[in-house]
Amino acid sequence: MPKLKKHQLSFDNDYDYDLIGICSHYSDYRLVWSMNEALGLSLEKGRELFLVSGKKVGETKGFPNYEMIDEEAMLQLYLIKNAHERKYLIPEKQQIDYFLFICDNVSIDVDAWVNKLREIDGVMAAYAFDPTEFASTEQIVF
Repeated sequence: MPKLKKHQLSFDNDYDYDLIGICSHYSDYRLVWSMNEALGLSLEKGRELFLVSGKKVGETKGFPNYEMIDEEAMLQLYLIKNAHERKYLIPEKQQIDYFLFICDNVSIDVDAWVNKLREIDGVMAAYAFDPTEFASTEQIVF
């Protein structure tokens, strides 16, 4: 009987977004207003919760979010609240209140944005993160 060969299929996630974590004592709408003023954005409340698949089969988690889609500049921004109904978008960073996702970024200097975010009165801290350092980012798809 011939020996069976086993092949293991593995996927490498291609993270097509930059990630900024924001700590703020502002409510979400107040933070969005401040960010729109400071960065010249037009973030608006998302009509539906941002859904992320959970660890269990069929489990989904929803998170409040704000979005800005600029087709001319080919820019998509999503500000997503990290904690909602005792569930976390990125559980490895429970101390972060909000995450700003900059999708398909070709024109934004992330470090400059982090510095501008830190200048907003209600922002206590802002950090640029590499999405590959968190296992939970594998479930985040735009």
